[in-house]
Amino acid sequence: MPEKNDALIDPYSSLNARERAQVGLDPVQERKLWRKIDLHLLPIITLMYLFSFMDRENIGNAKLEGLMTQLQLTGSRYNVALSVFFISYGLFEFPANIAMQFFRPSRWLSGIMFTWGILMLSMGFAKSFAQLVAIRFLLGVAEAGFFPGVVFLLTMWYPRYKLMYRIALFTGAAGAAGAFSGLFAYGISFINTGHLEGWSWIFIIEGLVTITISLIGFFVLVDYPDTAKFLSAEEIQFVEKQRSLDTGDDEEGTVSQRVLSAFLDWQIWVTGLTLMSFMAPAYGITFFLPTILNDFGYSVPISQLLTVPIFVIATIIMIVVAHFSDTMKIRSSFIIAMECVGLVGYIIQITNASAGTKYFGTYLAVIGLYAGVPCVVGWLANNLHGKYKRAVGMAIQVGMGNLGGIIASYIFRVQDEPRFILGFAVAIGFMCIGLLATAALTYSYHSANVSRIARAKREGINEAAYAIDLYVI
Repeated sequence: MPEKNDALIDPYSSLNARERAQVGLDPVQERKLWRKIDLHLLPIITLMYLFSFMDRENIGNAKLEGLMTQLQLTGSRYNVALSVFFISYGLFEFPANIAMQFFRPSRWLSGIMFTWGILMLSMGFAKSFAQLVAIRFLLGVAEAGFFPGVVFLLTMWYPRYKLMYRIALFTGAAGAAGAFSGLFAYGISFINTGHLEGWSWIFIIEGLVTITISLIGFFVLVDYPDTAKFLSAEEIQFVEKQRSLDTGDDEEGTVSQRVLSAFLDWQIWVTGLTLMSFMAPAYGITFFLPTILNDFGYSVPISQLLTVPIFVIATIIMIVVAHFSDTMKIRSSFIIAMECVGLVGYIIQITNASAGTKYFGTYLAVIGLYAGVPCVVGWLANNLHGKYKRAVGMAIQVGMGNLGGIIASYIFRVQDEPRFILGFAVAIGFMCIGLLATAALTYSYHSANVSRIARAKREGINEAAYAIDLYVI
């Protein structure tokens, strides 16, 4: 067992002092630099992701506001409307992330957001099941490039142990979306004007806000460090050197060879399976939480309101977990812990417990599942080297994760209300698979690190030189 030391905990810690000296940054200046980058980058992408998530899952709120009746969503039609989004979303994530390499992120991300804003607006005027399905499919195409694109953009700015906290800050918008969507739907439920019902106004108003934010993003969102006007030349040099030392962006071979290497990398597929084990249960609880609460005996407006504190608390805990994961420089232990919390929450749902106990169980389920997602995404981002491989790998992982949305759409069936035994049971099975996948990957990473450290010591290689090749565990 190799002796524990700081260089193995933080692959670039032994280089920081030297690199800071080369560009004239002391520790205080470095902290100010990261805060400045945070302020220019995180607020706008967090706001954009808030509406990305709201726009895909607000159909769960619209379901209680007349959508089912007016568009005649009988039988499995509602499940089809849910799943069709994730089919196109999963199919187009890989090509979208490759396409982003040829555009400025500010133009690409804002442009696709403008597109899905138009689609969301048009959904409010859907007159049939076929129109709803068609728009949901196109919405998946438009949104496909956003999440993996933002994660890739963050990897171009932050070193590995500053990355996950930032991923959690912007993915925390998903939890905020769940809270705000319920609060928003509660207010919208009282609107019934213009010959449109409440469900239409949910889509229309959120579509208009999405379009507005996309236009703001066009001017506010920053691109890569080397073009950042708010950074000095010294600061740009420092950021790029940190990233280069930490992630090894130099790649060999043609673009097609780099893409192929990502498809052949087993760790990408295993973390994709792990992400799916979080996303399938998470989407299930998100889509059907208002319905589940309504089936507990609460009125429709109260059911919408009761979703708010669940997602608020989940968002806070997500950020806290990410902070400690970065501070302790550990990923897998937090992934396992959050999966277990979500598992307990889901198990409570299939018991004969009281409504109050099951409501508490929904807190555990949402907290565990939402807090685990940035851990899994950050884990893979930390262990992929090279710009193109990282872009492709992140798209594959997120695409696999979002296949969970298709699964969630069909395992939580209308005919299974109010207990949704099938949905909860399948979700529990997925979480168990996720635990096994995480444990297997952790063991593999640990074994590889031990082997690499031993080889480096035999060859007399300095710890700082080989640290970049060690897996983050």
